[in-house]
Amino acid sequence: MTKTVLAFYKFLRLLNPQVEKERLECFLEENLAVGTIILSNEGINGMCSFDQDKTEKVKSFLQQNFTLTGSEFKENRVRSNVFKKLSIKVKKEIVTLGLPEIDPTAIVGTYIEPKEWDTFISEKEVITIDTRNDFEVNLGTFEGSVNPKTKSFHEFSRWWKDKSKTFKNKKIAMFCTGGIRCEKATSFLKAEGVEEVYHLKGGILNYLDKVGKLSTSKWKGDCFVFDQRVTVNTNLEPGEYELCHACRSPLRLIDKNHEHYEKGISCHKCFGTKTTKKILSLRERKKQIELLKDRRSKNE
Repeated sequence: MTKTVLAFYKFLRLLNPQVEKERLECFLEENLAVGTIILSNEGINGMCSFDQDKTEKVKSFLQQNFTLTGSEFKENRVRSNVFKKLSIKVKKEIVTLGLPEIDPTAIVGTYIEPKEWDTFISEKEVITIDTRNDFEVNLGTFEGSVNPKTKSFHEFSRWWKDKSKTFKNKKIAMFCTGGIRCEKATSFLKAEGVEEVYHLKGGILNYLDKVGKLSTSKWKGDCFVFDQRVTVNTNLEPGEYELCHACRSPLRLIDKNHEHYEKGISCHKCFGTKTTKKILSLRERKKQIELLKDRRSKNE
């Protein structure tokens, strides 16, 4: 059966995230949903997949319990689940900037609709910043955007404070995968005193859905997604990447021909960085996975 992949987030006040976690977990397990969801006092952030015929039921539950609206959901259809299990965690932040005092519900920037985005970022006085991690940017981004080269979103605030003078008196336009990182980054910049801060509504995924197929699109490459698809192209179809199971780096088909690639053990990006103990652990893990696959095939 065709599956729905549903991505969503909402900044809202949750008085007891643990109670919300238990309620949400119970509902999603009953509906055989899998995925990754984070809850905190500042809201909800997640992506999950389930049978297509349960789409409206899942959306209705999220709307009723977390005040999500129709435009805050990003849907995609796939042939099979893109997650192995359901994981719901309670954390300090639903996206970790490392500044819990930043409140996107109190300090808000200006949304730019996908259809207006390319024109807006083409203006001379606009600086476009990709708030995603460096490895994500290397897979695809908007033409002319600034890459902070961060390893995690937690580093973004420090990068901005080091580079902010470079962008003095400029309009700042930011984007990310689904909108949550750039929304929080927008709130941070506004708190830092930047007057004109804008961000792409619904993020790259919403842009690709609305604009990505156009030949005039300023988006180039694939977009990294945090599930088994690894990346999606401009048609929101799975890209040609897969993850190195040792370091989680996205790999192209050609990368698997590299002399340092060994499935489940290393790739050209992480070869030589692991201890002998870690390599032995990865080999044992690979062995157990292969034994499990053999047992399953024999039972079919």
